Amino acid sequence: MADKPKNLCGKMRPVENPYEIWELNTVDGKWTWRVLKKYQTPEKEADNPYARWMCAVSSPSTFGSYDLGDTYVLDVVSNANRVS
Repeated sequence: MADKPKNLCGKMRPVENPYEIWELNTVDGKWTWRVLKKYQTPEKEADNPYARWMCAVSSPSTFGSYDLGDTYVLDVVSNANRVS
């Protein structure tokens, strides 16, 4: 039996050291998603329309701070650009 691929982003990271950063500029201002944890491997995410990441999200409504919570992967990758 083949070894199961390991989720290399499965441990929670601090906001200052995310796995990835995604950004979207809108007419209202900039959105930033800092990916702090991924619940599945990329292969599993590709097959799951409800795959999610734990993110710290900054938006025009957070006034420079972050809101923490789960975000659907599809919402981020279909709208934002990966910057790091």
